[in-house]
Amino acid sequence: MSIWWPVEATSDGKPGFEIEIEPRIGGRVYERTAAGVETEWGEVTTWEPPRRLGYLWHIMTERSNATDIEIRFSELSPSSTRVEIVHAGWDRLGDFGLPWRARNRAGWDGVIPAYIAACTLTG
Repeated sequence: MSIWWPVEATSDGKPGFEIEIEPRIGGRVYERTAAGVETEWGEVTTWEPPRRLGYLWHIMTERSNATDIEIRFSELSPSSTRVEIVHAGWDRLGDFGLPWRARNRAGWDGVIPAYIAACTLTG
């Protein structure tokens, strides 16, 4: 993720960061800045490579405000993969849910094009 994640979507907005997903259920999803500061983003809930990844997402908020993300990968052909992202759990956040959903949607709108561009470059 570090090779395509936009620097402006990191905690300090500076180059030299790493985004890590520990490859197991219960693994951390986190960012490490160039200075070595780690920021927790979430926790892996589903680990089924190469088909499915699920995690609790609580970037920039308390873990109690975590939402659920599931990403599914389906091979369409040897050179084409469908990626489906479901981001749910907003309803359990009460009044905080709607504005937090809008902010996260804006985040996805910034991150997904960078992912697509990286996939296009690597073929």
